[in-house]
Amino acid sequence: MGRWRDGRGTLTVGTDTSTVAEAGVEAGVEASATGNAGPEPDGRASGARPHGIPLRIAASYRARAKGLLGVDGVDGALLITPCASVHTFRMRFTIDVAYLDRDFRILAVRTMKPGRLGLPRPRARHVLESEGGAMEAWGLRPGGRVRISPAPPP
Repeated sequence: MGRWRDGRGTLTVGTDTSTVAEAGVEAGVEASATGNAGPEPDGRASGARPHGIPLRIAASYRARAKGLLGVDGVDGALLITPCASVHTFRMRFTIDVAYLDRDFRILAVRTMKPGRLGLPRPRARHVLESEGGAMEAWGLRPGGRVRISPAPPP
């Protein structure tokens, strides 16, 4: 994707192209991780299937600065781009943070309580934020990949 703009989209978890084609699952179909065995080759939890998650994209300075400040929760996830680190000062709830490289490969997943400062990740180009515990339920693991599908313009 070329230049990012603020808006909405869909986050698809577990999207190595071979996995998505074999699973035959369309974005928007909810599925949850089952089992606690090791991750699949694409970084998902064992048994997790690709599924779509509502996404808000923050690409402008103003949207990135605001992030999740002043909200009591988030439905889905927030993609902040470009971004290599985050903080949770003045946040009202615990969040999960996934650091992504330029190819949307997951570098690290962390849970941050309010009032914390995350360490910068040198290779990170994008950051995903969601409510605490959501990323584990979605099956996000380091080494996996996600796909971002921006919503079409109105």
